[in-house]
Amino acid sequence: MHFTAAPFRRRTVIGLMAAAASAAAASAAALPTTVLAAPAVRVVVDDNGDKVEVPERIERVVVTNILPLASALAVYLNDGSRIVGMHPASYSAAKNGLLGELYPEVLKADTSFIQGAALNVEALLALRPDVVLVNAADRRMIDMIRGAGLAAYAVSTSKWNYDVIETHRQWMRSLEALFPESKGKGELIDAESRRIADLIGERTASIPKAQRARIFFVFRWDTKGIVTSGRHFFGQYWCDAVGGVNVAGEMEAWNSNAAVGMEEIYGYDPDVIFVTNFTAAMPDDLYKNRIGSADWSPVKAVREKRVYKMPLGIYRSYTPSADTPLTLLWMAKKVYPELFADVNLEAAVKDYYARVFNVKLTDGQVRAMFFPEARASEGATGKTRMNE
Repeated sequence: MHFTAAPFRRRTVIGLMAAAASAAAASAAALPTTVLAAPAVRVVVDDNGDKVEVPERIERVVVTNILPLASALAVYLNDGSRIVGMHPASYSAAKNGLLGELYPEVLKADTSFIQGAALNVEALLALRPDVVLVNAADRRMIDMIRGAGLAAYAVSTSKWNYDVIETHRQWMRSLEALFPESKGKGELIDAESRRIADLIGERTASIPKAQRARIFFVFRWDTKGIVTSGRHFFGQYWCDAVGGVNVAGEMEAWNSNAAVGMEEIYGYDPDVIFVTNFTAAMPDDLYKNRIGSADWSPVKAVREKRVYKMPLGIYRSYTPSADTPLTLLWMAKKVYPELFADVNLEAAVKDYYARVFNVKLTDGQVRAMFFPEARASEGATGKTRMNE
């Protein structure tokens, strides 16, 4: 009996399970069918005019090769936690500037999905972004991201003729479309930028054209060569805004394609040289001819020790950023020190950050902004677009 009972019990249990399953199926058939609602989406139009579907509320953002947008987004949202991935060049600026201090959560963002212009789509997918911000000029990268089923939103740097203030204003409009629940700081930043630009314009208006300072930008400089700003890059705006002359203004090459040789620089013989944070080069490298075979000693700005590394606050100040008003003041003081001798730059910086960010900067933080280190260029010294 012990050996025959087990099969009997097994058949009984199986029969009971089958009956229960049949009853459950019948009960389910009698109930109305429930359809899960699809996540709410909306359509936004990017700087290329493309319609992009994004979630009703965007929680996870990756910033690829539109480098300043990581800082612009953190400032706009007053929160860096939604940035789950950013380009290493954006990260190095955040780590070495004020962005990482004001919004430390941005330093948790992943950077492994992209190196230079090389995008790892699988690594990008693993970040599960709601939207990916991409340089509008890089159609190849946009198509690659969209081909992977992700929402790629194109942001332009050149659409507004490299006008720093107008470009920043348009970036804020894009962020308003993507994040309508946030008010942002764009209006305050842009109004302050225009106020400072008007002040500088009034003070420099009467300078005769022949007496205006001649300015040269070192956008990048390494053993491969020197890149400056021609008329189609942000350097042209800065020269015009502070009442100077861009000595390379006749160059037609767009953005970072404006390569230049030392013989041309000798012919320019600029009064002032500004070195960006998109290069590891420092003023001392020009004074002491430390890179390659370039000899800067005959250049007037070098002889007179008027070579300056551009500031790094929220982001590299050569591009549009929340620091544009302060960059204008700093540059005007460097170009025309007598005209702006009354401007207390340190006090202006502290006042601005108190009003815009509600923070009290220390003397050390202000000094670090105006004397950035070479390492702040990490990740930004090579090409970042697939079509370059």
